[in-house]
Amino acid sequence: MCTQAAAECGTPVCVVNPDSLALTRIITFDDQQASFGPGRPLDTVLALSGAAFGERFSGQGLTANGTHDQVRGAALGPPLVLMAGNEGQNLALVHMGGAARVVLLGYGPAGFPKRDAQGEGAIAVMFDRDQPALAFDLRGGEGGMAQVQFLRRDGSSITALQLGPLGEDTFGFTRMGGMADIAGFVLTNIDIQGLAIDNLRFGPPPDLG
Repeated sequence: MCTQAAAECGTPVCVVNPDSLALTRIITFDDQQASFGPGRPLDTVLALSGAAFGERFSGQGLTANGTHDQVRGAALGPPLVLMAGNEGQNLALVHMGGAARVVLLGYGPAGFPKRDAQGEGAIAVMFDRDQPALAFDLRGGEGGMAQVQFLRRDGSSITALQLGPLGEDTFGFTRMGGMADIAGFVLTNIDIQGLAIDNLRFGPPPDLG
């Protein structure tokens, strides 16, 4: 699981080459109903095999940073509880680059279907099982920045990482020492065009020892 890189970076969660991670599961969103333009809005938590998607976690507050969501405060737990955003300010599934490709984005304070809200909302992800590593693609970046906050199942924060300047990027993350305690994460951004997430990879290989 690339634990050597994790030990060398000196932070609780390290950004690593995603190709160095042996991850066995992937969520592409391509099998989900979506639409072009502003996308198909979701006003509830999206539960898929292995992970669920919302806006933030119970206990966390939400404020506006211009047209972008900003998630503040500590999550409550145990257990960690995933929450959807308000109607029109949660998530949407969007066809991107053709009908066969679907990405997930968050809607910011301006609300669905306004362009100033698309991709500017927070996305929270909670795994069914705690993870030692994960990877995902970020789509639509125009030189802005993103923050990823990693959380344990009891709601405590592991760390927060800044990513950017952003374009069409893929990021891998691994826990120091290979510790499997990443229960979820919250992704926010301040990119002028907003961001979408795609191809979430997780799931370590089975222990065959």
